[in-house]
Amino acid sequence: MNIMYRYILFHKPFNVLSQFTPEDGARALSEFNLPGDVYAAGRLDKDSEGLLLLTNDGLMIEKLLNPKNEKPKTYWVLVERIPTEDELERMRAGLKIEDYLTSPCSVKILDPQPDVAPRNPPVRFRKTVQDVWIEITITEGKNRQIRKMTAAIGHPTLRLIRKKIGNLELNDLAEGAWKEIKRIDIAF
Repeated sequence: MNIMYRYILFHKPFNVLSQFTPEDGARALSEFNLPGDVYAAGRLDKDSEGLLLLTNDGLMIEKLLNPKNEKPKTYWVLVERIPTEDELERMRAGLKIEDYLTSPCSVKILDPQPDVAPRNPPVRFRKTVQDVWIEITITEGKNRQIRKMTAAIGHPTLRLIRKKIGNLELNDLAEGAWKEIKRIDIAF
């Protein structure tokens, strides 16, 4: 039997689960007219946005998710207040989060700051606190890891958007939109 593998890039909106079945009144992937034979290769929390790869290729999912393969994932993260270089260096080196030490990562303040479409509902705004977008690239993906890392250095995450998975990029894919790609387009 010859299986036809499918690979789909999806721009997951805020407040949508990374699964097809709704739970606890939350929105799910079933709302977006996606093919029914694919599954999310990895997860984005309900309150995170951005690039999600969906496929029916189990070996591809294993390659992407197995931490030993160290597949990079890049996020734009709006944090409260501007982190110092020392705080960013702590993140780069690895942080003790609960019962584990995060792997080294790359992190920088985005300069210039990106022009990101507003979120619905909007991120809380305070006149007395300057928020800043940073870019973080990790090769692991523990539960809510980015949020825990920014909190550990004293800069809570206000908004999180996954921009890249390996060589795959969100680019100008509209929120809630998806496109099918070929296996050859995936460099991992």
